[in-house]
Amino acid sequence: MEILIIATVAFVAALLTFFSGFGLGTILTPVMLIFFPPEIAISLTGIVHFCNNIFKLSIIGKQFNKEVLIKFGIPAVLFAFVGSYALFFISNDNLFTYSLLGHNMNVSYLQFIIAIILIAFALIDLIPFFKKLKFNKSILPLGGILSGFFGGLTGNQGALRSAFLIKLDLDKTVFIATTVAISFFVDLTRIGVYFSNIKDFEISNYILLGLVAILSAVAGSFLGFKSLKKVTLNYIRNLVAIMILLIAFLLLLGIL
Repeated sequence: MEILIIATVAFVAALLTFFSGFGLGTILTPVMLIFFPPEIAISLTGIVHFCNNIFKLSIIGKQFNKEVLIKFGIPAVLFAFVGSYALFFISNDNLFTYSLLGHNMNVSYLQFIIAIILIAFALIDLIPFFKKLKFNKSILPLGGILSGFFGGLTGNQGALRSAFLIKLDLDKTVFIATTVAISFFVDLTRIGVYFSNIKDFEISNYILLGLVAILSAVAGSFLGFKSLKKVTLNYIRNLVAIMILLIAFLLLLGIL
């Protein structure tokens, strides 16, 4: 059952990610947290995210904006390294416990942090004030720092990255290609940190689940690529933002 759920989520999230520039890590991570400890869940999501980015680079990656990649991508990679290490120093003890319909619900520190970050990311795409903001390229290093750090810490780098880059008014194809290129290098950094710090992680235990999730994500991205001209970016981003908010509140309630 867990393989079916994860495969379905990976497919849908990858489809949405292709248009919006984020979604796979943001949506798949909380689902992985249902079945695995936080460090394993974030690491497995990182592998799926990384492999999916390789596929997307092969079909659209050549159209990235070099200046944006350098100014945003380098700080993002450096701070992804910092955030990845910070993950292993955050307590996974319960922050609070409450009763819901006769069941004890536990919310850990890491769940709480992830939920708050997800809510912040979603609001960036929902509040009209932020939608109207226009950034110039001088703000790119700051965006890279914030996106990379939180990407390393929680696996959710895409929403904040897109919030910065979408304000540059890049062509939609260039925007997608640039976000994929940056995401690829951040993933490369944080995955290395995760596996050098996780204890008792036996990858052979997760091969089948990983392959199914990767193939599902690739299928979702391929469908997104074929549908690129038919879907508006704003509609998809609003839809993803609403889904992120739902997941975040379920995390805060200890349901996920």
